[in-house]
Amino acid sequence: MPDGYYNLERMLKSVGRKGDFLLCGTCMDARGMLDAKVAEGARRSSMDELGQRTLVADKVLVF
Repeated sequence: MPDGYYNLERMLKSVGRKGDFLLCGTCMDARGMLDAKVAEGARRSSMDELGQRTLVADKVLVF
């Protein structure tokens, strides 16, 4: 990958080593993403759970 571009896989692997990360189920459905195709450490979540975890999180990544 050329310099100046983010390597999303590398970024998410480092997050996954520190704990799980949640994916918006509605966003996954809108993009046709399957649960079996998500990165290791990631899992489908609900808006309720995402909201609850966001309130108590030290850091939140959105992209």
